[in-house]
This record gives sequence, C-alpha cells and structure tokens, in this order.
Amino acid sequence: MDYIRLSKEISYALRHAPWEYELELDESGWVDVDQLIDSLREEKVWEKVNIEDITKAIESSDKKRHEISNGRIRALYGHSIQQKIIKTAEEPPEYLYHGTARRFLDSILSDGLLPKGRQYVHLSSDTGTALTVGRRRDGKPVLLEINAKKAWTDGVRFYHGNETIWLADSIDIKYIEVSQQE
Repeated sequence: MDYIRLSKEISYALRHAPWEYELELDESGWVDVDQLIDSLREEKVWEKVNIEDITKAIESSDKKRHEISNGRIRALYGHSIQQKIIKTAEEPPEYLYHGTARRFLDSILSDGLLPKGRQYVHLSSDTGTALTVGRRRDGKPVLLEINAKKAWTDGVRFYHGNETIWLADSIDIKYIEVSQQE
C-alpha cells in the first residue's frame, strides 16, 4: 500500500473536493470513516483499502494532516471549500445536473435519483462538475439534467451545498432527462 499516495487522496477528498467522493462534511469537517472508505473503494487502486490503511497513512505522515475519532475522520487544515453544508431548503436554479456511471442509468430511470446510503443526492449547478463526478466511476459517464425549478414547485426540497453543489433528498424520474452520454 502506498500510504503517501493514500494520504494525498484523503487530503484531496476532505479538503478540496468532497462532492467528487459524495462526502458530506459536518460544520467541523468530519465525515464517517466508513463513508470515506466506501467512496475510495470505488476506484480500482483503492478497492482493498480499510481502516488500518487509513490509520497507517495518517500515522506515517510527516505532518499531522488528519485525525480520526469515534468512527469519523477530518482534515485538520488546508481546506479550500466551504465547511458547512447548509441544510435549509433553498430555491434551486432552473436546471441542475448529475453525472453517473452508465451502469446505474437503468436503475435511475426506473427509481429516480436516491441517496443510496448517503444523506442526500448530490447535484451540480454546472455540467463540468457533474461530469467530473461521473468520471470517478466511469470514463464515459452519463449526464442527467434535472428540472430543479419544476421539482421545487412540486415540493422537492433542495439544499445549497457550496458554489456548485446542491443536495436533495431524492429526485423523481419525472424531473430527470438524459442530457448526454459520452
């Protein structure tokens, strides 16, 4: 196991791009270690990573960058994102986007977008971010366009995560259109 590389991956996930890993940091930057591990395992290079590897990466680091406590992990400094995920419902832009692996498309078109073990469905206000997220699981992801304004009007609650990320409890199929398949 390359613990230096793992430490860098953890730093990137917790400090700079939690939405790419579908992580939801609390107001102090904490996230469940199991959620981080599950997300890391979606990449082939980290498919066997476990809590012992995470602990070893933290302990062997030349700088104390992360801490683990009570089943949660956080980066101690160097964040380039808003820390607090706002959970007050807010009116979204007219359209939001979700990038996903092709293998999930049939399920989404059947059941809509569901959090699947996470607290919220993650959506992007721009196609570039959505496709970046989708590429984490598939080199040629599907881009879904969400009619957020119509969903909002119909009572779906949206929460503003940061500059480009929006959260929702779930999105019914009637608000989803396949926008692009790479």
